[in-house]
Amino acid sequence: MAFDSIDDVQTALAAEGYVCPRPLATVVFLALRLGRPLFLEGEAGTGKTEIAKALSAALGRRLIRLQCYEGLDASSAVYEWNFAAQMIAIRSAEAAGGTDAASLRADLFADDFLIERPLLQALRPQPGGAPVLLIDEIDRTDAPFEAFLLEALSDFQVTIPERGTIKAPTPPIVILTSNRTREVHDALKRRCLYHWVDYPDFDRELDILHARAPEAAETLSREVVAFVQRLRTEDLFKTPGVAETIDWAKCLLALDVIDLSPAVIADTLGALLKYQDDIRKIEGSKAKQILDEARAAIPA
Repeated sequence: MAFDSIDDVQTALAAEGYVCPRPLATVVFLALRLGRPLFLEGEAGTGKTEIAKALSAALGRRLIRLQCYEGLDASSAVYEWNFAAQMIAIRSAEAAGGTDAASLRADLFADDFLIERPLLQALRPQPGGAPVLLIDEIDRTDAPFEAFLLEALSDFQVTIPERGTIKAPTPPIVILTSNRTREVHDALKRRCLYHWVDYPDFDRELDILHARAPEAAETLSREVVAFVQRLRTEDLFKTPGVAETIDWAKCLLALDVIDLSPAVIADTLGALLKYQDDIRKIEGSKAKQILDEARAAIPA
């Protein structure tokens, strides 16, 4: 356990460029102290994946990421055998002669032919201690994989038929994320500590921008954050997240922009909005209206 207090968590994550509010720091502290998986749910772009990266760096642990997708199954997440290399070994043994079936079988299922996927890697001892296992966008998978994951996270072990059961000597630090494109089963959530990661308020998003784009002038940073905060109140197909705020600020810096204008916004909306319908809705007079309202709402 690397952190003695919630304040330590906030300080350590801040050193890695992650501005962590106290409620989130609290659940991170408890997950580490109790050895429980942490389930982070929220809209895309609110920093769920980034906290795993920052925590890994702060603890000096390896980050192992399992990116979930539709159709992901246990074999793709745990291990595979290198069939091509096994076939070459079989043909070589046949050509050489003299190798009995039992010895050949043992050789074929040795470590040289085992391709370890993220879940198996996370169960192995790692330099510096147990790794941080990020199971990203679990909501993209289906119920059978959730059921498998439930068992794997309960005992922190997996079974390879040809090799037997492999159990983690020290359980990994597990963080699961979900963009809530579908509901994840309650049984999996019950195994975890839960936190909803929301869009940050003005002050926290400004702090995040200072940490990630420190070269941006204060006036520009405040205008960028105010504009994005106001933009999130519009009826958009895809609301811009914190990642888009940072990207947009960096684009503006690359263009040597000092302050926002409707023309600049029109030229760079593609850094904020990823759907043409959203861009059409905001460009033109609507962008000027949002900019004027955003500037009026900037805290003194």
